Amino acid sequence: MTELVSVDAHRARILDVVRPLPAETVGVTGASGRTLARDAIAALDIPAFDNSAMDGFAVRFTDVAGASASDPVELAVSGDVAAGSAALGDVTAGTTHRIMTGAPVPHGADTIVPFEHTSGGLADSLSTAIVRETPKAAGAHIRRRAEDLARGDTVLPAGSPLGALQISALLAAGVTEVSVTRAPRVVVVSTGAELSAPGEVPGAGQIPDSNSTLIAELVRGAGGELVLRTNVGDDPAELVHLLERYDDADAIITSGGVSAGAYEPVKQALEGRIRFSKIAMQPGKPQGFGVLDGGALFFGLPGNPVSVAASFEAFVRPALLAMQARVHIDRPLLRLPSAAAWRTPPERRQYVPIVVDRADPATWRVRPATTGGSGSHLVGGLGLAEGFAVVPAEVDEVAAGDLVDVVLLSPPF
Repeated sequence: MTELVSVDAHRARILDVVRPLPAETVGVTGASGRTLARDAIAALDIPAFDNSAMDGFAVRFTDVAGASASDPVELAVSGDVAAGSAALGDVTAGTTHRIMTGAPVPHGADTIVPFEHTSGGLADSLSTAIVRETPKAAGAHIRRRAEDLARGDTVLPAGSPLGALQISALLAAGVTEVSVTRAPRVVVVSTGAELSAPGEVPGAGQIPDSNSTLIAELVRGAGGELVLRTNVGDDPAELVHLLERYDDADAIITSGGVSAGAYEPVKQALEGRIRFSKIAMQPGKPQGFGVLDGGALFFGLPGNPVSVAASFEAFVRPALLAMQARVHIDRPLLRLPSAAAWRTPPERRQYVPIVVDRADPATWRVRPATTGGSGSHLVGGLGLAEGFAVVPAEVDEVAAGDLVDVVLLSPPF
């Protein structure tokens, strides 16, 4: 009987051979989904100058320190400063400038009085401002130059993934180009004569090929560049020919053909070139992994869709992120109470697709996405899943109320 390999040992074998891909320079606005290869350094201060956080009046604090509703302070309006304009003139004793949010604070002023703290407000403030409330302190409602970031500061460190929030921060700091790791070039192949192409009506004895599209979308979500998505039949020569054509890929991912049946094209094509193992997990027990002659990492995943999803999460996604030199290659792990009970397989780590019950915002609970639990063929229920409950191999069963480790897929759909 072949000894089962632990999930951690199989993952370690994979990560041990992963090497970061080379870097390239791209424009910030086209860098979404990429990973920084070098620190991104601010070219501008944020804010770029002292500016107003409120619509109101730029004043000298000493002029308005005693203002109250019963004893207001009257100031002459000597200027008007809009956002995008240069500050005009100085604020001197007894005077003020009207100022709008984001506008530069004029010389001489050290505090902003919001319109709401005056008698006339915006409607009656062209010549006189009547201040009815003393600001909390000098400097109130002023955003100071470089209080967020100063020129030369690190905006984001190497290894950071770039999304909408990160790109916005880089642009605000005057960064126009970034050094990012090249996206892994990935080939995705489903195997099996029973498969019909996505979108086609299956013939007798056929099933739709959903795996290749599933993996392709997961690859994109992990920052990979899809070079090819296709399927082959049960003839191992067909797979060998395809691998020869794409030997310059960074990773090749197949589904199916790695088990112990009579028609296992991946095993027949690559036996002796890569390692085939039985992993102590459910689903996803049969796995193949190795490095092909051209340097591509080869992942031979099982054929059932839930197995594919769990295997990708456990092994392929961390490898693709490591290729991009990502600082964090694992999703955050949560511990949430279970809303249901289920059995677990002996001595195998279980990956159960789950949905999250958010009825009580203070205590999220999880339950299997389908009544079949972690059944590897339940692709319909996989569409409901928001993540996986990951149950250790030594746990025999999960009872309602038990805390379970949960990985949420982000976004779930």
